[in-house]
Amino acid sequence: MRIATWNVNGLRARLNYIDLWLADRQPDVVGFQELKTPDELFPHEHFAELGYRCLVHGQKSWNGVAILSKVPAETTCLGLAEQADFGARLISADIGGKLGFTTVYCPNGKTLEHADFQGKLAWYDSLIDHWKNVDASRPRILCGDFNIVPQPIDGWRGEAGDGSIFYTVEERRQLRRLMDEGLYDLFRERFPEEQAFSWWDYRGGAFHRKHGLRIDFLLGNQELLSRTQDVVIDRDYRRKIGELTASDHAPVYADIDI
Repeated sequence: MRIATWNVNGLRARLNYIDLWLADRQPDVVGFQELKTPDELFPHEHFAELGYRCLVHGQKSWNGVAILSKVPAETTCLGLAEQADFGARLISADIGGKLGFTTVYCPNGKTLEHADFQGKLAWYDSLIDHWKNVDASRPRILCGDFNIVPQPIDGWRGEAGDGSIFYTVEERRQLRRLMDEGLYDLFRERFPEEQAFSWWDYRGGAFHRKHGLRIDFLLGNQELLSRTQDVVIDRDYRRKIGELTASDHAPVYADIDI
């Protein structure tokens, strides 16, 4: 089974581009973030023609998450109840009775001085509490845009970035606390010393200058880690294709034995 995560930065603006990726990579289950699409405008029929059932927790203008699955899937959770003010940022599903799949769009935090920074840390508190109650006896994936650079190797600035937004001790502590609940970074487990990024600013030629961050993760429990065959940050789908503009995030996918 091929599972994937992708912050699409506006689903409807990116629909034709997404179609190319789905046809090329043929993922079985995908977590999308930053839909910028309310539930009633989500193109269910469009994706059904491509073979996907869609589970959606949408929102007008910003945020929004969805799961696309070729396998029968059932929604098990929409959002973190105590974090409704931060918008539609989490959706979980049971995938064919074989895989627990959750995708999240974690708050950005904006700046260290902004109220959203403390809100981001509190949102992680809620996510950690939520994950403590998840059944870990079968393969589970928690994927999405986490808006944290885990280690210096994961940001183009290296240690020079330490202390700035995404690189702070406080944010990294929250991510570590989450992973201490039995989660593993599938990419880093497979490539412990490789510097690779999943997000690049549209401005300043950041993609071509390799000025990126790795903030999009596939986190799996031990049961899923042991079944992982490969993990790919799909840089080819961060490039413009013809007249179609890519998201500022690349998809990340893994092939797992389920």
